[in-house]
Amino acid sequence: MKICIVIPFYNHPGAIAQVVDALKPLDLPCRIVDDGSDEASQGVLAQIAAREDWVSVQRLPANRGKGGAVMAGCDAALAAGFTHALQIDADGQHDAADVPRLLEQAQRHPQALVSGHAVYDESVPRSRLYGRYLTHVWVWINTLSFEIRDSMCGLRVYPLAPTCAIWRRHRLGRRMDFDTEILVRLSWSGVAILSMPTRVTYPADGVSHFKLLKDNVYISLMHARLFAGMLLRLPLLLGRRVRQRMQKVAA
Repeated sequence: MKICIVIPFYNHPGAIAQVVDALKPLDLPCRIVDDGSDEASQGVLAQIAAREDWVSVQRLPANRGKGGAVMAGCDAALAAGFTHALQIDADGQHDAADVPRLLEQAQRHPQALVSGHAVYDESVPRSRLYGRYLTHVWVWINTLSFEIRDSMCGLRVYPLAPTCAIWRRHRLGRRMDFDTEILVRLSWSGVAILSMPTRVTYPADGVSHFKLLKDNVYISLMHARLFAGMLLRLPLLLGRRVRQRMQKVAA
């Protein structure tokens, strides 16, 4: 396995240095994908790259959304010879102390996607918590499985070859709908999804780019697309679940 870090970044100048410092002990190359940020944020990234030789900045000329940034970073990582990419958000919500456990699980199961399963403290907004649970229910319906425990957590380890193949075959949502859609489509393709609990906090002075109305519309349309896709794949998915159940019984 050859692992790198991919951080989608858009105007988080106050948090990114702390995120990078927390990841430094991992001794992994890091690619920050600047998704068309403003000049102040570009300046912060330039300072980080100048002092940290393990960090590089991949700048996108225009904002593509979080999904677009992740796809660009993963495509570049695969082209550079990496087999896996650790995705972590730039806003400082994820606890980097949990990352080694995800990487260890990825080493044990290199063909699987290892995703964080968010464990929240009291800082989480209740509206976001309820919205996430609704998405979880739709994901369980669309995969006919409880395998994906948290499809919205931005901390995960991708096996790059099968992951990049998904968006070359399908047009995926590029904004806040991306994290969920890529997991569902990977599950449909037969990639195992493994979950690890990870602590998530919402800093009081944090910056969120989640647009309540616009992103909820994107997410609703994504669920509708995935439900239609599930119906088309229903015989295949049911057959897979039956075989898995029989294998468990035989074991």
